[in-house]
Amino acid sequence: MNFGKTVFVVNPHAGNGETGREWPRIKQMARDILGSFESCLTEGPGDATRMTRDHLLTGADRIVCVGGDGTLNEVINGFLDENGPLRRDAVLGFLPNGTGCDFCRTMPIPAGVEASLLTVRENHIRTIDLGLIRYRDHQGGVSQRYFHNIASFGLGGEVVDRVNKTSKACGPFLTFIWGTLVSLFAYGKKRISLKVDDGNEWTGDVLNIAIANGRYHGGGMLVAPDAITDDGLFHVTVIGAMILPMVFWHLPKLYTGKIKTIRQVSMLTGKRVFASSEQRVLLDVDGEQPGTLPAEMEIVPGALKMIMKKSA
Repeated sequence: MNFGKTVFVVNPHAGNGETGREWPRIKQMARDILGSFESCLTEGPGDATRMTRDHLLTGADRIVCVGGDGTLNEVINGFLDENGPLRRDAVLGFLPNGTGCDFCRTMPIPAGVEASLLTVRENHIRTIDLGLIRYRDHQGGVSQRYFHNIASFGLGGEVVDRVNKTSKACGPFLTFIWGTLVSLFAYGKKRISLKVDDGNEWTGDVLNIAIANGRYHGGGMLVAPDAITDDGLFHVTVIGAMILPMVFWHLPKLYTGKIKTIRQVSMLTGKRVFASSEQRVLLDVDGEQPGTLPAEMEIVPGALKMIMKKSA
């Protein structure tokens, strides 16, 4: 079966450099399973977006991202511009090989290299929603980007900022646990104003707020158990401020799916969210830390065609 032109966009720095070390082996396995393809290796931030966009505009039909959630976010942003998809017929495959691959916990994308390559060969396509966030970047200007998984603000932004400055050599779970624990001691509660769709604006002290398309973030935290990537809605999880001993008491519930049993947690759904604060509140957008509040987020239904394992 002819799938047209395939291009691999590879982040060799993903997974603390493991992707780069493994790429020759992955490349040979990919040729055995998929046949011929082009490949390009990123060197720094923004490369994956630019490479993806360039190849889509010059005839690529299938882009395969190799890396973690941050690389996947960059590649996805190459599929779209401010007006939406560049090529509605183009599809995205994913070989998860990074520090954080939380999206694969939500979607049927296998983690192993061979299994994910076989999934790409099967070419079963599912259309998913994306989020679009407009925010204040670190230069003080207004920027925007798409996200496939979760945008959060509060503690989440502090954690990802800390995690992205470490070596990540201990693997995703321990890295994010360490980042969370250290950030909890340094974090001061944030007072955030939140408005979902046409509802009333709410203002309160929070630990974290997650605007979710996927279910997991932070190396396996099940922060939005009811989120569905093609229902045209954000699932908004608000974790209210609480004293530190209570935070540690409830922390395991973030991993066991029992977050909804916490009294200080509330959940909403909506298509558009606006958040602001008089304090400096960091963002976490698919595991990257691009800026701060204020931010406006809107759901973009059916924005991306992505290759996934066919459900049983």
